[in-house]
Amino acid sequence: MLRVVVLVSGGGTNLRALLDAAEDSAYPAYIVAVGADREAGGLEIAEERGVPTFIVDPQAYPDRAAWGAALLEQIRVWQPGLTVLSGFMRILPAGVVDALAPDLINTHPSYLPEYPGAHAVRDALEAGVRETGASVIVVDSGVDTGPVIVRERVPVLPGDDEARLHERIKVVERRLLIEVVRGVGDGSLRLAALAQRPGGGALAQRPGGGALAQRPGGEVAPPAEGPQRVEASREEPS
Repeated sequence: MLRVVVLVSGGGTNLRALLDAAEDSAYPAYIVAVGADREAGGLEIAEERGVPTFIVDPQAYPDRAAWGAALLEQIRVWQPGLTVLSGFMRILPAGVVDALAPDLINTHPSYLPEYPGAHAVRDALEAGVRETGASVIVVDSGVDTGPVIVRERVPVLPGDDEARLHERIKVVERRLLIEVVRGVGDGSLRLAALAQRPGGGALAQRPGGGALAQRPGGEVAPPAEGPQRVEASREEPS
């Protein structure tokens, strides 16, 4: 059974979808902890489901490297086989990426490599394109430059504004993320092999969607006895 840590900065809609998927005993993964860089709605969702949470606030550390070391320490406590960035709005320090990759994935609201960065939906609308997309990638040290695991086109409809288009993209993002985590969990998707291929893996070119093979993966581990929040902070010298 694949152990998953999810990192969030916002409301946690992708997280909720993963938690829902993991309630199926045939789903081969479960979320062992949810972390954030701030107070976030995603933490509340996790706590409602009995999933432990932690916060590693960058403002508590003297620099990015120190924050990254503390974040990595918290992630490693849970011994995940996969770490998912789900609306996590900070670029991970290189040391964190190097330690976790290729078992470190991210969702993105565009058909990468189109429109990387924090304003992908807005950029697509400003470009006047007829379609954009959703992607799941292996995280590397760049900004949305890692190997594409899977991506799918999403049409831009007349009258779309940023919020409306983003909501439709999120629906696709959630489905793709659930498929990818399933594939890693049941062994049909090997991130180490995909990360070594230029341009991503066999799933990368999928204009119309589809599903990974769905194999029974055993029982879902029981939830924690209750929500557990860990506040990681830098220790002050004595």
